[in-house]
Order: sequence, then C-alpha cells, then structure tokens
Amino acid sequence: MNFKSVDEILQFAIDREKEAVNFYASLGQEAPSEALKQTFIDFSKEEQKHVTLLSDISGNKAMIDSYELKKIPDLKISNYMVDTKYEKGMPMPDVLKLAMKREEKSVKLYQILGDKTDNADAKKLFQILVQEESKHKLGLESMYDDYLAGMDG
Repeated sequence: MNFKSVDEILQFAIDREKEAVNFYASLGQEAPSEALKQTFIDFSKEEQKHVTLLSDISGNKAMIDSYELKKIPDLKISNYMVDTKYEKGMPMPDVLKLAMKREEKSVKLYQILGDKTDNADAKKLFQILVQEESKHKLGLESMYDDYLAGMDG
C-alpha cells in the first residue's frame, strides 16, 4: 500500500471505519438477543466516532499536530486467539473475540504503514489511528475479561 498524500491515508482510513460501522450495524440487526444487539450498536457508534474524527482531520490538517498521543495499555488477550468469522447466534465471548481480532488487525496495519513513511504528518496520522484502534481493542479486551470473570460467579 503506497499513499501519495495525507489525504489518501485519511480516505483509506475513513473507508475502513465506514466498513466497520456497517459491519457492526448489520450484526446488530440480526442479533438474537437485546443485549447482543445493543453491544453491536455500541461498537458501530464507536467506529462512527472514528469516521467523524478522521473527517474532521481531513478538513483541518492542523488537528494532526494538536492531537495528543498517549500510551494505551494492551492486554494482549486477542493476540492469543485465532481469527473467526461471524456466525449468526454465536455466543457473546466469540463475538468479542471477533471484534478484538478486527481491532488488533487495524492496529498492526496502521503500525506497519506508519513505519513505512518518512512524511511527519503521515507518521503522526498513523500513530493517531493506532491509538484510536488500541483504545477499542482495550475496551473490548476489558469487556471480554469482565465477561469471563462474571462466568466464575
């Protein structure tokens, strides 16, 4: 993947996020339980926040400089899981695994792309994307951890 400009990177990322919004929204529509439906809707809303953030950056590149990068903890739970495909009626832990893997792949993709560029704005933009996807991954891993902890009781 070779990007010729920050605008191309933004468009690529926006397209990926929109795909994720649609993916989770469609899962929400066919979810067998109200709890699962709400979980998918929440995932979809989180991805929509990324679309909005990236669209805002697209309209104002100065936001790249002002974005504050932070170290996001990585529980690494998804790193030890195999990739799965969505199947209707799959149990909540499997849904969370699927979502975690998606976020993990996005984090890795943006890290690789960031390492390949020498353009300072592009590098920072990829770091922003890594951070945003890492936040989702952490949230999902925490949900998964809490879900499993609840199973012990």
